[in-house]
Amino acid sequence: MHPLNTVKGAIISAFVLAIVVGVSLSAWGGASIGFHVPQVDRWLHIVSGVMWIGLLYYFNVVQTPALAIAAADKGGPGGAGISKYIAPRALLWFRWAAVATWVTGAGYLSIGYGDAGGLFKALMLEPSYRVIGVGAWLGTIMLINVWVFIWPNQKKILGIVAATDDEKAAARKIAARASRINFILSIPMLMCMGGQSHGLPF
Repeated sequence: MHPLNTVKGAIISAFVLAIVVGVSLSAWGGASIGFHVPQVDRWLHIVSGVMWIGLLYYFNVVQTPALAIAAADKGGPGGAGISKYIAPRALLWFRWAAVATWVTGAGYLSIGYGDAGGLFKALMLEPSYRVIGVGAWLGTIMLINVWVFIWPNQKKILGIVAATDDEKAAARKIAARASRINFILSIPMLMCMGGQSHGLPF
């Protein structure tokens, strides 16, 4: 099986390559090679976060506007292919990447800042944790939106669960609003995540 022919093969190859690069750079720099839990957790937080936010941007900037255009194009192919084949798969990766991002972020706050109380201090917005704490709260709100508003309503829209036409119309509005709110929240959330160690731009 060629790794470039499957998603699974590409993911495995990417992680193997990352490990080889990381070990090589550590050896090249003369550092001891070992399993550094906080750094691995942070790396996985970044990877899962890119997947989650990347799909959030895809839904808001590409798929939703394209489906609206497809619905308005009476002579076109419509959006059935996207709704049947693409959206369910994208939503699968989207919702579980959201969980992975939150869990690895909470883990990093718990072990990566030098004390076991980092997560609590961030959530309580203590002074040295305030920037990352605001980012963590924004990410938590976004995670709740994914699982409480977006996914349950998308299941109705996509026909995964039975729903009347009126219920589907209502579900579209709720899911769209929650997704758009997450899109808006993601920009300051990312600013806070980067700002904790690199400083805010303002």
